[in-house]
Amino acid sequence: MAFTAPAAIADTGMGALRGAGASARAAAPAAQSATWAAGTRAYLVITAPGDTSAVRAAVTANGGTVFHHFDAIGVIVAHSTSSTFAATMRGVSGVQKVGATRTSDVPADAYNPALPANPSQSAAPSTEPVRSDMTQIKADQAWAVTTGSASVKVGILDTGVDDQHQDLAPNFNAADSVSCAYGKPDTRAGAWRDVDTHGTHVAGTVAAAKNGKGAIGVAPGVKISSVRIAEPGSTLFFPENTICGLVWSGDRGFKVTNNSYYTDPWQFNCPNDLDQAAILEGVGRAQKYAEGKGSLQVAAAGNANYDLANKTTDTSSPNDSTPVTRTITNDCLDIPAELPGVVTVAANGTNGTSKASFSNFGRDVIEVSAPGESVYSTVPGGKYSSLSGTSMASPHVAGVAALMASANPSYTPADIRTKLGEQATDLACPSDGRCTGTTAKNSFFGEGRVDALKAVSGTTPPPGKYFENLTDVAIADNTTVESSLTVSGVTGNAPATLKVGVDIKHTYIGDLKVDLVAPDGTVYTLHNRSGGGTDNIAQTYTVNASSEVANGTWKLRVNDNANADTGRIDAWNLTF
Repeated sequence: MAFTAPAAIADTGMGALRGAGASARAAAPAAQSATWAAGTRAYLVITAPGDTSAVRAAVTANGGTVFHHFDAIGVIVAHSTSSTFAATMRGVSGVQKVGATRTSDVPADAYNPALPANPSQSAAPSTEPVRSDMTQIKADQAWAVTTGSASVKVGILDTGVDDQHQDLAPNFNAADSVSCAYGKPDTRAGAWRDVDTHGTHVAGTVAAAKNGKGAIGVAPGVKISSVRIAEPGSTLFFPENTICGLVWSGDRGFKVTNNSYYTDPWQFNCPNDLDQAAILEGVGRAQKYAEGKGSLQVAAAGNANYDLANKTTDTSSPNDSTPVTRTITNDCLDIPAELPGVVTVAANGTNGTSKASFSNFGRDVIEVSAPGESVYSTVPGGKYSSLSGTSMASPHVAGVAALMASANPSYTPADIRTKLGEQATDLACPSDGRCTGTTAKNSFFGEGRVDALKAVSGTTPPPGKYFENLTDVAIADNTTVESSLTVSGVTGNAPATLKVGVDIKHTYIGDLKVDLVAPDGTVYTLHNRSGGGTDNIAQTYTVNASSEVANGTWKLRVNDNANADTGRIDAWNLTF
C-alpha cells in the first residue's frame, strides 16, 4: 500500500503509492512457463545465490511453475495451485526458505499484462512558484549551486509515472523504466505508466523540471526512471514485485531509489512465520544487492501514527484478503523501510518543525524527516495536486540524496546516508511524551529535517545576489544562439568565484561550445565540445570574473557545431 494520507487527514493504512522521445523496446514480456488457473498462488523459493537451476527443476517437479528467477540473489518466484506446494518445497535439498507472498490468488493479468493508459495532457500552468516545502529544506538555495546532474539516475519504485507530463518528460529516462508488477520485468514501452496517481506525484517531488511552469522538484536536473511495482486494480506492492524492482535498480545503476510504500500484504513481516520469513529474506537480499551495486534506498515510514520502536499489535494485515488482529514484537519489520541500509523518513507538518499527525515514528528507526503535509506536485494527465503522507516526505529526501550524489559523484550509499543525517537541521521534541531522545536525534525526526543546501555546498548559502533566465532558446544545427541576463544592484566588480548555472537540454553535447559573455564582450568558455554522446548539460561552473563590472547585460552563448542533434537553453543563472 502507498504511504499517502489525504490532505490534513492521516490514512490509517500503511501502504500506497516516458518522456518525449521514448522508443519502443521489447515487443512483449517473455513467455510464461504456465497458463493461469483459478487458485494460483505466488511463492518465494529461497536458495543459495548463483545457479538456481536445480531448485527450479524441483519447483516444476513438485507441482509448481517458475514465473521468474533472480539467480544473483538466489530467489525464485514460483506459482502453484497446490495447497501443499510450500510444505513440499521446504523439504527439497538446497531450499533454504519458502513462503507464500500473498493470501489471494495471482491475477490472470499476470500472464498477459495490459498496458496502463496513456492519459491525454492538460495545458501547462503559466507559473512555477517556489513552495514552502522547498524553502524549508533550502532546495531553492541549493539550485543556485546545482539543480543536479543528468548523470544521476533516480528510480521511482511506485504505482508508475506519467512520462508525458510536461513537468516530468524533460527528465524522464525511458530506457531504464520498467514494470515489475507480478515479479518479473516487463520492458514494453509504456508498461511503466501510472495505474494510480501516487507514483507521478512522488516523481514530481523528486525531479519536476525547473521550466517556469507548474512545480519544481528538489533535484530538477537529475534523471528519473519509473519502476512500477504496484499491480493494477489493487495497487498493492507484493514481495516479488519489490524484489524485481530493487534488483532492476541495482542492475540499472540508479544512485537513489524512492520507496513510498510497504511491501504487501503484511504491514509487518515476522521472522517466526514461515511465509513472512521468506519474504524478509528475499526482499532483504534484493535491498542488499541494490546497495552493493551503488544504490541508496529511501523509504517512507508510514502513516499510522505508530511507534515503530515499540511494536505490539498489527490490525491491518493481510490487506489482500481479511485482516486479523495479531500480537507482534520489534522483530517484525515494516519493509523496505526497516531493512538495514535504508533511509527511513518521517513527515513534518506544514510549519516544517512539527511531526505530521499521521507520521509513524520510532527511536533509532527514523533517520531523517522532510515536509509531508499538503505537498503540491504532478499527477497524471499534465495535472497537479496536493497530497499528504510520509509518501510525500520520502521523495524530498530522495531528491536531496540525488543532489548530494550530483555534487559528490564518488559517494557510496553509506556516505550519502551518513551525510543526510549529519547535515540535517536539528528539530527538538515537542511537548509530547512519545518523543524521546535529544534535539540532535530523537524518535520523531531522527537526526532532523534534511537540508538540500548543505548537501551541495556546505553549511552556508552561496554569497551574493542571484539572477536567472528561464526563457527557452532553441538551439538548431550549426547555429549560435544567446540568452541574456540583466544584472543590477551589485556594487563593483563580479567575484573571482562567479557561479554560472547552466541547464541545456541537447542530445550529443559533444556538438556544443558554451561561453559566458561579460557586459564588455569578454568571453569565458564553460564547455568546449566535450562529453561526446552524453545528453544535456546541467552544471554549475565557477568563473573568475573579478575584472568585470558586475552590472550590465551578461549572455550565455551556445554554438552548435554539427548536424543531427538539436536542443534548447532551458535555463541559466548567475550568483554573485
